[in-house]
Amino acid sequence: MKLRQVSDLSDFSRGHWLRELLCRGEQPSHVQSSPDGQHLLLLQKSRPPTLPRVVAFQRHSIAGADLERSWQPPQPALVGLLFLQSPVVLGSWVLAVVWEHGRTEVWHFVVAVGWQLLQTLELCQGARARVVSVCSQGASLVWCEERPPLGAHSDMSKCAFRFCVCARALEVGEQGVRLGTVRIVLHNSPEYQVLASPQHVFLVPAAAGFATTSKFLLIWHPEKTEFTITAPSASFIHSKVLRSSSESDFRKLLLDSVGLLSGFVPLDIHTSTVSNSGGLLLVSTKGSVSVVEPDGTQRHIFDLEGGPLAQGSPVQLKTFGSILACVLAGVLYLVDQNSGRLVEKEVLSMKEVHFLESQGEEDSIQLLSQTGIYSFTFSKPEDSSRPEPCLVEMVFEEACRYYQRRSLSSSKLTVEKLKKGGTFQAPVVLAAILQHSLHQKQKPAQGLQDTYTKLLSTMNLELQSYMSLELLKTCVVSAPESEVESYCRELVEQEVSRILQSDMDKDNLAYLNSVFASFPRAAWKATRSCLQLQQNGDGLLVARATPEVWKKVLCQPQLEEVGQNGIVPLFELICASFLRFKPKWLPSFVELTQQYVSNSWSYSSKEGPEGRVPLYKRALGVLAQKNKCGEADDEMELELLLCSKRPKAVLQALHLLIRLKQWQRVVEVAEKFSKLSPLVNKEIFTTLLAEFAQHRELDPYLDRLWPLCPAELTASDILTMVLQHLPHSQEDPVPFSSEGNQLTVGLLKPLLQRVVQRPRVQDEMYSDALQSTTFPPPTPPREH
Repeated sequence: MKLRQVSDLSDFSRGHWLRELLCRGEQPSHVQSSPDGQHLLLLQKSRPPTLPRVVAFQRHSIAGADLERSWQPPQPALVGLLFLQSPVVLGSWVLAVVWEHGRTEVWHFVVAVGWQLLQTLELCQGARARVVSVCSQGASLVWCEERPPLGAHSDMSKCAFRFCVCARALEVGEQGVRLGTVRIVLHNSPEYQVLASPQHVFLVPAAAGFATTSKFLLIWHPEKTEFTITAPSASFIHSKVLRSSSESDFRKLLLDSVGLLSGFVPLDIHTSTVSNSGGLLLVSTKGSVSVVEPDGTQRHIFDLEGGPLAQGSPVQLKTFGSILACVLAGVLYLVDQNSGRLVEKEVLSMKEVHFLESQGEEDSIQLLSQTGIYSFTFSKPEDSSRPEPCLVEMVFEEACRYYQRRSLSSSKLTVEKLKKGGTFQAPVVLAAILQHSLHQKQKPAQGLQDTYTKLLSTMNLELQSYMSLELLKTCVVSAPESEVESYCRELVEQEVSRILQSDMDKDNLAYLNSVFASFPRAAWKATRSCLQLQQNGDGLLVARATPEVWKKVLCQPQLEEVGQNGIVPLFELICASFLRFKPKWLPSFVELTQQYVSNSWSYSSKEGPEGRVPLYKRALGVLAQKNKCGEADDEMELELLLCSKRPKAVLQALHLLIRLKQWQRVVEVAEKFSKLSPLVNKEIFTTLLAEFAQHRELDPYLDRLWPLCPAELTASDILTMVLQHLPHSQEDPVPFSSEGNQLTVGLLKPLLQRVVQRPRVQDEMYSDALQSTTFPPPTPPREH
């Protein structure tokens, strides 16, 4: 990394004063450069007697009026400095200075004239509103304002949700500047810091907010009128489209998720800013740097050195292309955002520095210090299509996590300790194999030990799969839009296949959930391929998956392992895919899964999946979730109950058919499943006999119903059950009814004759004794 000075500040108007401000020890709390890099704005919140102020400095000593604004507390303070593109002249811009009470000054710089105030506008509608945070999103201003309660003596702790997030278009034209109508984004909310990317707005809870509302982030998507609620540490993501203005209430937004969110820990945020790629960069108090993407997913990037960060210690972040630059305690870190690899680390000689925009240069970083502006030029990281260094680092990082989880020692295991070798040889060996095999593709075994060569031959297929996967990812990034879908489909198939061959821990399960949610059709096709699902010649569903894959499918993590974060087990994910893309196959799939379970575990084994919740009940749970969004699917519920062949499920299906009055199917189910066991046969027959006593719907099927009568039922048992279930009439019974829907002895006669004529169970038990030649049997001889 090379350091060179590009300006000693003498090329700025009033450069001596700028240098004096920087050297005085009153460091600016905020430094911002204009889009063209020709202007520098310093916001200073100084101590008395000096007033807090904002000052603009022009580069190349451009003549004209200066811009300097100051305020005297308790006057409203300045909240934001925002540069907005002007549609009048291509490449021109205006500066919006937003004050705490909502007053907005729009300034424009004209060459040879200087700074001109175009117009002063009122951003807020209420006179008592107070702006706490503001950002620009496209041609609009988005801000969070406090709306104090009307009562003068209202308890502020009871008015926690007194803030409102609003948006308003700022239109700059030839006729002047005007504000559009106010759009209420979110009302009755806690205090938020608003940070805008080109397409989205991140709402970060204020540091002084309540613990209950500081457990999640909100992401507003203006084009879709959609909010994403995300708790990154718990892998919770929920999106909701706001179809009306009434749904923009904060409480209504969280109504579906409040139960889950209450169990999460508060967010750990020390510093937050938006990257040039549109993600939200977060630094935790432990020094961990991560990025939250607009879809709500979080990705860890890097861990800063030095341990926990103090509350007042400043951390500066800025992205330059794929490089993340971070300054902490006088040390500059350059990190590759894609791999998390530390590209460079430099100890700075300057006490205080501020990042500036680098015009058109993604491989250089500009820093403002007390003595001038300096530029750092760095070499770009290696091409992403050659992932060798990143892969080797990942081996050691994963090994650290693996060994740390299994270690009884409280000392932290680091990558440096692993690289030195000693106790843990596996990551060292694997890293050596990868370095040789991936760098020397023509002669992969050259320079390796004999033991390593044998391991390489064993891992060869895995390495080829990894390289093809990395190549496919590169193709996805660089492919035209028309080919992205096909590449994504192939990528998802490889990822699902890879995870099904790995340990199904909570991280892999959470990743699978995101894959199924983001690419549902591709995930469905990948599942079919991994399970080798297809129909045979008879139209029956068959699966040729290996036992290991079946075990992953049936894995049902404990609630404490997964956490109440909305993560769905893999079996439920697959069932949901069946319901969405091939619902007719779902009962057959559940039946296939049960066949595998019965062959692998005993019926009542608590180790197997059936020992916890039966598979048909898990599938019914997925169906119930789908039915919440539409009409109930009774036919699918029946098929799932019957395919299980469990006694309780069969009886439940029978009662459902009775409720639906599908009598033909009632009898068919009774005939088929009465053969399961005598107990099931008795339950089915008594249920249908009770229905027969109440109405005449089963009369056409009596010749098929009576043969199902269990052998142990007597005529008195049958008459007792019939009398117990006769419908209660409001009128006095008469011998001969004209309605023709009453139960008669003639209808019961065939059943009673059948029961009376067949031999009794007791007779069969003693038939051998009764047929003996001597009765009673002779007395056995006594022993004297």
